[in-house]
Amino acid sequence: MVYVIIKELSPSADEVIIVTSSLMKDMTSKTDMYRANAIRVLCQITDGTLLTQIERYLKQAIVDKNPVVASAALVSGIHLLQTNPEIVKRWSNEVQEAVQSRAALVQFHALALLHQIRQNDRLAVNKLVSSLTRGSVRSPLAQCLLIRYTSQVIRESASNTQTGDRPFYDFLEGCLRHKAEMVIFEAARAITELNGVTSRELTPAITVLQLFLSSTKPVLRFAAIRTLNKVAMTHPIAVTNCNIDMESLISDQNRSIATLAITTLLKTGNESSVDRLMKQITTFMSDIADEFKIVVIEAIRSLCLKFPLKHRSLMNFLSNILREEGGFEYKKAIVDSIVILIRDIPEAKESGLLHLCEFIEDCEFTYLSTQILHFLGIEGPKTSDPTKYIRYIYNRVHLENATVRAGAVSTLAKFGAMVDSLKPRIFVLLRRCLFDTDDEVRDRATLYLNTLGADGAVEDMKEFLFGSLDIPLVNLERSLKNYEPSEESFDINSVPKEVKIQPLAEKKAPGKKPTGLGGPPPGPPSTIDAYEKLLSSIPEFANFGKLFKSSAPVELTEAETEYAVNVVKHIFDGHVVFQYNCTNTIPEQLLENVTVIVDASEAEEFAEVASKPLRSLPYDSPGQTFVAFEKPEGVPAVGKFSNMLRFIVKEVDPSTGEAEDDGVEDEYQLEELEVVAADYMLKVGVSNFRNAWESM
Repeated sequence: MVYVIIKELSPSADEVIIVTSSLMKDMTSKTDMYRANAIRVLCQITDGTLLTQIERYLKQAIVDKNPVVASAALVSGIHLLQTNPEIVKRWSNEVQEAVQSRAALVQFHALALLHQIRQNDRLAVNKLVSSLTRGSVRSPLAQCLLIRYTSQVIRESASNTQTGDRPFYDFLEGCLRHKAEMVIFEAARAITELNGVTSRELTPAITVLQLFLSSTKPVLRFAAIRTLNKVAMTHPIAVTNCNIDMESLISDQNRSIATLAITTLLKTGNESSVDRLMKQITTFMSDIADEFKIVVIEAIRSLCLKFPLKHRSLMNFLSNILREEGGFEYKKAIVDSIVILIRDIPEAKESGLLHLCEFIEDCEFTYLSTQILHFLGIEGPKTSDPTKYIRYIYNRVHLENATVRAGAVSTLAKFGAMVDSLKPRIFVLLRRCLFDTDDEVRDRATLYLNTLGADGAVEDMKEFLFGSLDIPLVNLERSLKNYEPSEESFDINSVPKEVKIQPLAEKKAPGKKPTGLGGPPPGPPSTIDAYEKLLSSIPEFANFGKLFKSSAPVELTEAETEYAVNVVKHIFDGHVVFQYNCTNTIPEQLLENVTVIVDASEAEEFAEVASKPLRSLPYDSPGQTFVAFEKPEGVPAVGKFSNMLRFIVKEVDPSTGEAEDDGVEDEYQLEELEVVAADYMLKVGVSNFRNAWESM
């Protein structure tokens, strides 16, 4: 207890000398427990100067015969490596000797410390793994660590291109026959997580995981089913042999295991097994919490997209559970799934919209009601019989709160604008809304009646009322905040149309799910539409024709530089437009007349035809400058381009925020840009692979 108190108190530099002298006596004590505790506390409270004085004792402790003392010294070394790496690195020989210890914990801690000492030297780590995989590790914990380090080496090493063999794969496969269950599982998981793992390599790992599914230990069953669940995302066929064992886990007392079993079966099942699985899920859903239900819903959504012909039974299941009790997140997950199925499976649209209409008749969540009404306004007019949705929508005007009523008015107006035959009836309903008690509802009804009722102006008003804003709201908000202290009138043309570049951490966000309500339609089409709208609004590029493809942004500057610039390559039939997205990261500067001088001497097939400079680039406000090149039509011309950013720099007064009148012309060298053959290739999404394959 005294040792714990001293460690927690962390005495100051003036007092530490009194404590350390006492602890150093304990380090030479004949009682092993005193020695171990003294080492732990000393390493916690001492600085680098005192550490050199006790270094000799620590080295001796690492190779001590008593495992408690040796482990204490090794764990202290792991902590000290963060603050005094140079001192700890001198202990390599002693740590190397401790790795050969017969004590399980000593070997485990020694291997962890030795790897940390060598982790920045890839060759040294490779040698360490090579020497230890020959069978000198006895501790199961150390063996698990070695498996992880081996996996790291495999990831960083290229496999043999002729034989397809991976280095150290035989070691991982051999660990599947180890006596310790933790080692077997660690090896199986490591094999399943290998990059580009093949079905042949997966087979032994899946075999041992299948044995774990019938284990009496819940932790083993959970670990096995969770690993198989991950494998099923990429290799569902390889997991099908475990389906019978997984079906028995649906009734497992542990709800986490049962949920993972259900979701894995949904990923590995075939079209003929869908109905049987749905019957099992129906009884299972009533016994689990909402958080587990959401996981099952997402798996059902993926299954429906995989087997579109089964959309009726799956849609009916979703609509049935939508009527049951549940929280907001659970209901939203179901509604999002129905919306995604409507978007991706045309045959599911009519029934899906009716299920949503029935849901809003008794929906307690305002957000879901308004989002569903908005979605009905988009998809409802495109159906074969739009009239059947009007009753459900108009009921919201009488039976809901003001927010939902306002949403219902907008949805009715969309039906009137899109379906001419419904317009007179919609106008009657909108006139009744003029007497609503809420201002927002009355104002919307008045707006739609006046705009849609104008003779000959309906077509012009559709885009005005229901079209999307071509300016990102984030940029508009920032521009309005900057405008507030200004006395000049606001110019919407000064708002940048390009969204500010996201940080790298946000770009790497893994596993984005399909978007349902409250999110944009998935993926590239909306991006292409935004770029096409942006380019067509620039007169110099308006006659280039239809945009074929826009690349992902290519960084032309390093991170943390004065100016951040990336480029998007827009491919047309006879032209290529480079869109340079620029951000000024210096608060004391204003850049004006920003252009990019492009040298196409290494791209002989391209000829510059137009450019559009950026008038002004304030601090932290992204902007774009464009350069267009002509190329032979229908030919995938390639080449390399050198880029130089040219601009006028004006100093900004930090106190007033005003820029000086006079500026200095300056240049900033950017990275080279290359147009390659892949820029002329477009990925084609196939929602129903089987039908597409059979139609070939």
